[in-house]
Amino acid sequence: MKKLIVFTLLIVSCIGYSQRDSTDVYQRPKFWDNVRFGGGLGLSFGRDITVINISPSAIYDFQNNFAMGIGLGYLYSKNGDLRSNVISPGVLALYNPAQEVQLSAEFEQLFINQDFGSDSRSFDYPALYLGVAYRTGWASFGVRYDVLFDERDSIFASAWSPIIRVYF
Repeated sequence: MKKLIVFTLLIVSCIGYSQRDSTDVYQRPKFWDNVRFGGGLGLSFGRDITVINISPSAIYDFQNNFAMGIGLGYLYSKNGDLRSNVISPGVLALYNPAQEVQLSAEFEQLFINQDFGSDSRSFDYPALYLGVAYRTGWASFGVRYDVLFDERDSIFASAWSPIIRVYF
């Protein structure tokens, strides 16, 4: 009787294993396998001028040529008596039509706090950047343009800005 039970269990387990779909052997990528982290860092020092920019971000690779993500930027700027602190959360999309070409769209909401002597003011405004960059490995270098740029509201001198991105 024991031999019959052992034989039955052995047959049932073999049949159960043989019914396993061959695609079960291939593990689909987990969410975090497609997430890359990176961002940018900028430092500029001069006579009575200091600019520090830190902008970490994370992107999710949907395909080999398309990714979306989020970022959070911080910019400190001091020019004489004028000091600015800028926090800018945002979303970005990256598209690579060719191996070396990267197109980007980034939306940021900039929250600015400025101090000039004893005066202080806080305000915010949106920015929508469209860009193109040369991509090599884990880095991209290019230029972007803020299509919502308004020189009366912006703290920047131009709608154009460089792109230097690094993702691991």
